[in-house]
Amino acid sequence: MLSRTFKAFQYPNFRLLWAGACTSSIGTWMQEVAQNWLVLEITGSPFLLGVDAFLGDIPIFLFSLAGGVLADRMDRRILLIGSQLVQMVSAITLALLIATHHIQIWHILLSSFVVGTAQAFGGPAYSALVPSLVEKEDLPNAIALNSIQFNLARVIGPVLGGLALKYAGGAWCFGLNALSFVAVIISLLKLNINFSPARTTDSILTGVKQGISFIRKQGAMETLIGIAFCMTLLAIPMITFLPVFAKDVFHQNEMTYTLFLVCSGLGSITGALTVATLGNVSNKGRIALSMLIALGLGIFGFSRSTELALSCILLFCSGAVLMCAFAMIASLVQLITPNDMRGRVMSVYNVAFRGGMPFGSILTGRLVPIFTAPAVLSINGLLLASLGAYFLLVQRKVAKL
Repeated sequence: MLSRTFKAFQYPNFRLLWAGACTSSIGTWMQEVAQNWLVLEITGSPFLLGVDAFLGDIPIFLFSLAGGVLADRMDRRILLIGSQLVQMVSAITLALLIATHHIQIWHILLSSFVVGTAQAFGGPAYSALVPSLVEKEDLPNAIALNSIQFNLARVIGPVLGGLALKYAGGAWCFGLNALSFVAVIISLLKLNINFSPARTTDSILTGVKQGISFIRKQGAMETLIGIAFCMTLLAIPMITFLPVFAKDVFHQNEMTYTLFLVCSGLGSITGALTVATLGNVSNKGRIALSMLIALGLGIFGFSRSTELALSCILLFCSGAVLMCAFAMIASLVQLITPNDMRGRVMSVYNVAFRGGMPFGSILTGRLVPIFTAPAVLSINGLLLASLGAYFLLVQRKVAKL
């Protein structure tokens, strides 16, 4: 059973990239803890917390399509290395500003936009690179293991970040994040892959149109991408606004925020391990939609909870079903897509999946001061559960996959 769960690790290239990406993700989550708490401390504004998340994610909505075309036209490793270097320089800059007490809110907001832009070009390249490292039948397992490394970082990173923030200061969180990018850059330089981009004189706009045209011909693909957008639009604000729950609802400090992140991350690891163990299971569509309903109910329950222990349990459960839904949907998209179109198709998927985040963050950030965080997230949860039920019982294109 254990060997089946970690089957994709038999491929040396995948193992190498996984280790580097895990190290980088831990650093990113360390910075995430410090940055979110710093924004709230400097401004005291949930709205600006939402604006910061919006600026970090909106470049992915704006530029990922172009990034996907480039991922199909050049060495994907080079594109990824460039993305990592930009994020490293940004983290170093913020660390120095914090250490010298010159940090201002506009520095953080600008950095979020720069980092989001780098991720807009690196994300499609990474998504397109992973399937070239494993055999097709092991692709769902590889996607689940990638989810595990990201969510393992969501557990380790916030713990380290919370401790560093409390006992050493925010500059250490940003500085250690900058250092973590070295690991993934070394991993990328050591990869041995055979992908050769096709030569073409078509413009980037033509490449984008080709990717969209392919998606429109694939039946349920459009619905899958729409679900991905709605899932992040309605679910991710729960994670973005955890500092608000820790500070304003439970009247606790940054360690409670860290506890919330750890519970959510542990749940996500559990969900990803479950998907990895199942492997290339049938009925992915029905499973994904069922998990979507459970996620909506979990968010609703968390938003109404006033007990810390119950909130932690609901965060754990929500993290698990979120990861199951994400892994199943991502697997379906990857399995439908041929390698020569993968960069373009995954860029559209990334636009949808990551594009829901900025709009969810900015909208939630605007509504929270008016209606309170529990009220807004309650509605998000009910809408998400209703969406899953509609596609499971009424419009059944995805449910039949």
